[in-house]
Amino acid sequence: MVPRLCLLLLPLLPPLLQVSATTPEPCEVDDEDIRCFCNFTDPQPDWSSAFQCVAAVEVEIRGGGRSLEQFLKHANTDPKQYVDVIKALRLRRLTVGAARVPAQLLFSALNALGYSRLKELTLEDLELTGTVPPLPLEAPGPALTTLRLRNVSWAEGGAWFTELLQWLKPGLKVLSIAQAHSLAFSCAQLPTFQTLTTLDLSDNPGLGHQGLTAALCPLKFPALQSLALHNTGVETPTRVCQALVAAGVQPQSLDLSHNALRPAAAPGPPPCVWPSTLKDLYLSFAGLEHVPKGLPAKLNKLDLSSNRLSRAPSSDELPEVSKLILDGNPYLDPEAHKHQDSTNSGVVQACTRSALALGISGTAVLLQGAGVFA
Repeated sequence: MVPRLCLLLLPLLPPLLQVSATTPEPCEVDDEDIRCFCNFTDPQPDWSSAFQCVAAVEVEIRGGGRSLEQFLKHANTDPKQYVDVIKALRLRRLTVGAARVPAQLLFSALNALGYSRLKELTLEDLELTGTVPPLPLEAPGPALTTLRLRNVSWAEGGAWFTELLQWLKPGLKVLSIAQAHSLAFSCAQLPTFQTLTTLDLSDNPGLGHQGLTAALCPLKFPALQSLALHNTGVETPTRVCQALVAAGVQPQSLDLSHNALRPAAAPGPPPCVWPSTLKDLYLSFAGLEHVPKGLPAKLNKLDLSSNRLSRAPSSDELPEVSKLILDGNPYLDPEAHKHQDSTNSGVVQACTRSALALGISGTAVLLQGAGVFA
């Protein structure tokens, strides 16, 4: 059983090439064998420590910024001969991050995981290199319900996201794409997400209204209920409304918080009729000094918390709303407002934008130093 399990993990985990008793264990597993975390940052990592993750339900593996090309020779291992072993794994949630990964290695792992019960996959701070192997005739990958991608790039560019989706079985319900190098996907090649209920495009500050319109391919998200757009460079709710209408997207919940929202410039965009399904709208941490115009006429919840409102909104400024959230605005705490004015002096939005940019840029610099990017 042990040798077979080793071979099973070859496409996913680096093989057990060496054992070092002089270095700390890079992998830790909790007492219940639920969560296993590995961080291979040592110059000569002890890959055998990954054995501890075999029985875990949730596994997180970080490659220390190194290239995994040395393990490419194991990518052709046929998982069919180990189907019973794969099916016996408890693995449900997997995170892989901080590495340069040959595409063939990644897709070989997905092929093996197609026989598993994996439901949630997260890829973070990865650079995929090389070309995608031919797609197997059978349904190749796992039946994921959740896919999260953060700072994932493909050296060859192009339709990498579409290529990735082809290796997954249908049924995805939650999709999150953050710090993407490009969200300009080919709508013609993108499949229809029949079961996707949650789409999160947060932390893509360069997206803007034009990028949002391009990313929301028309009629590709018929079941969408929740759309999150934190820190995506959108500036007015009306322009977001126009993108939703153009794509035929009808969410119940829309989150535009952590964007520097501003009044529309004269003459402003034409009025937009919001989808009738929209019930909850989140506009917190948006630097708002006034309630923006062009909001839906009726909502269950409107979150205007942690903005810069200097007075209570009047009824004619607000939509018909069942629950209005205004916590964290200066007019509710005059002393905090006075302190804010004396210390920040009108640069709150600029500082917020700079901090966001610095955080994202700093992360990129650190990853470059670790060898994540070419």
